[in-house]
Amino acid sequence: MTGNGTGDTEALREEIRRTRVELGETMELLAARADVKARLKDSAEQAKARMREQAASTMARVRGQAAQKAGVVRGQAAQKAGVVRGQAAEKAGVVRGQAAEKARVARMQASERGEAVWRDPVPWAAVAAGAVATVVVLLIVQWRRR
Repeated sequence: MTGNGTGDTEALREEIRRTRVELGETMELLAARADVKARLKDSAEQAKARMREQAASTMARVRGQAAQKAGVVRGQAAQKAGVVRGQAAEKAGVVRGQAAEKARVARMQASERGEAVWRDPVPWAAVAAGAVATVVVLLIVQWRRR
């Protein structure tokens, strides 16, 4: 300490200044705790942020699940399409065979009828003329309706 006492005064002033700073900080903390409106606003902002994060997470999860399900359904559809293609090819072969058989029978019958026409052409010519006349009449009636 100095003989004139200035050291004690300076130390006291410094302690007072520190005490004032601490007191100001304490008052700011108390004011922040007492400001219910600001605390509620901060709490609401935090809740909004959490909800946004949860919504984004849920959307990503749902999109992933939807893509997975779409892949499964796509695979099932492709598998069923293959089965149906096979069945259609099978049926087409059967129908092709039946059509070939019916065509063969029709050719035989036509050949037999052709021989009958060569033997007796008059009745067949009358039938053919009647068929042509019927077609002409039907075409005229249909043309008049338009």
